[in-house]
Amino acid sequence: MNKQKHLTLDSRIMVETKLNEGQSFKAIGRFLNKDCTTISKEVKNHTSFEKSGAYGKSFNDCLLAFQRKCSAQKVCPECASRNNRLCWSCGKCSSSCILYEKYACPKLSKPPYVCNGCAERNKCSLEKRLYRASYAQKEYGMVRSESRSGFALSETELKQMDDIVSPLLTKGQSLHHIAVHHADELMKSERTLYAYINSGLFTARNMDMPRTVRMRPRKNVSKNLKVDKACRVGRDFSCFQTYTRKHPDLPVRQIDSVEGVKGGAALLTIHFVEQELQLAFLRQHNDSQSVIDIFNRLYLELRPDIFIELFPVLLADNGSGFSNPCAIEFDPQGNPRTKMFYCNASAPYQKGSCENNHEMIRRIIPKGEDIGKYTQPQVDLMMSHINSYARKKLGNKSPYEMFGFQYGKDLLDAFHLQKIPADEIILSPALLK
Repeated sequence: MNKQKHLTLDSRIMVETKLNEGQSFKAIGRFLNKDCTTISKEVKNHTSFEKSGAYGKSFNDCLLAFQRKCSAQKVCPECASRNNRLCWSCGKCSSSCILYEKYACPKLSKPPYVCNGCAERNKCSLEKRLYRASYAQKEYGMVRSESRSGFALSETELKQMDDIVSPLLTKGQSLHHIAVHHADELMKSERTLYAYINSGLFTARNMDMPRTVRMRPRKNVSKNLKVDKACRVGRDFSCFQTYTRKHPDLPVRQIDSVEGVKGGAALLTIHFVEQELQLAFLRQHNDSQSVIDIFNRLYLELRPDIFIELFPVLLADNGSGFSNPCAIEFDPQGNPRTKMFYCNASAPYQKGSCENNHEMIRRIIPKGEDIGKYTQPQVDLMMSHINSYARKKLGNKSPYEMFGFQYGKDLLDAFHLQKIPADEIILSPALLK
């Protein structure tokens, strides 16, 4: 048996070829000298979905359409313009038809769980589940890259250790002393605890360790905490583009972080692209839990129906503050409330509208200045001045006016924004002095 744990691209191409030939997992495993469960997991974990029809047939996965029992007519505008046309032949009425019921092919509940070797594939108009070697290799590479970044540490574990370490450090105790006397509670080495503190994960900082601040910084700086290392899988920019093409009416909100001093307080910014309005929320640390807390608070304060209308799609960068997408996408009871996607690495232009608006924030809070010395009311005042500033692309209207026209002044009040007269707008550090 082959002891190599990871499949290569050549192996994946062979898996796809054998599946197209209709061979079983056991036969493919014997050919590649792998266990059949390895092949099964590979196929299940890297299945791609295609909503494609067949020759002369549009995509349609409705149960009644599959059984040819649907007699509905003129459900969508395209069908309404053609007399005596049954809607099941259109393939575009499923989103608006009250009779729609998704049909799942029973063959997909049994091995090989994909349509690769199905004899009816070219005649079928249902959603296809396919194993493609190129897609599987790309997804595998992404998961491997994410798994090697950040710390293997959850928010709960981090808080538990922070509650032990930070109070003792502020009392003047050394990290060695804490690690020795709380070894059973922390279950981390002294070196690991140093890495967490140097990365700014704990409430206590380097300044609380007198000897550490006198040492020269090491070249290898620890990376920020990523809660879900595979958070980008199924949420990358190509998935975002596919989702927005399928839902063109859903507005996109761009979210980002604005840092002052590295490891210190930060701002969470939420940018409404069409209205150019931007919100900013103060966070004591640039971690994922602070982002989750803000979205949970907005969800409760605005009411679920308004929150879902305002934030249907979120586009973020790859920062550690956005590495727990499930906690943002779902409320504490597990109900879906938004969809979250990520830009490509080193591609800030993919949410350029948000980045451009940050330039106005930097006029007031220059880069490198500690954001933690400001309060949330001061941040709200800053955003009121920025959002009252007229934009040429908005027809010389301000984001405040555009947002108020579309969503009403009550929401602007809920965000603690106010209209600043044109001659009183200040976009310099003097605003917060």
